[in-house]
Amino acid sequence: MERYIGIDYGRKRVGLAVSDPLGIFASPLETVHPAKLIEYLKKYAESEGIKCFVVGAPMNLNGAESEAMKDIKAFLPVLKKAFPNIPIEMEDERFTSVLAHRAMIDGGMKYSDRRDKSNVDKISAAIILQSWMDKKQNTTI
Repeated sequence: MERYIGIDYGRKRVGLAVSDPLGIFASPLETVHPAKLIEYLKKYAESEGIKCFVVGAPMNLNGAESEAMKDIKAFLPVLKKAFPNIPIEMEDERFTSVLAHRAMIDGGMKYSDRRDKSNVDKISAAIILQSWMDKKQNTTI
């Protein structure tokens, strides 16, 4: 069954999250190097199928695009070329790192694991994906 994929794109690491088959819950999946992202996603698509990509859009507090958005804008055509038939949605990612840290603390994750930025990135991707799915659910009810 196809799933939604959440992407928290960064220059050093890309956090990935995946939905359950029904598109209700998001879970952290993996953290990969940007150079290996398309290869990873192609392998994943072969085994699971992908319904839609949800990419985090880094915004400033005032709603303007942040400096990191330049990297996202360069990445989007690469993703579209690799997966021309899979839609790409954008989701505001403001505060996802803060929420990811809070989730790790609330979940009882050890301090040393919370310092691992790859954990933050994949949990942030899950928060981005969950936020998008929640909005989608609310608009279809």
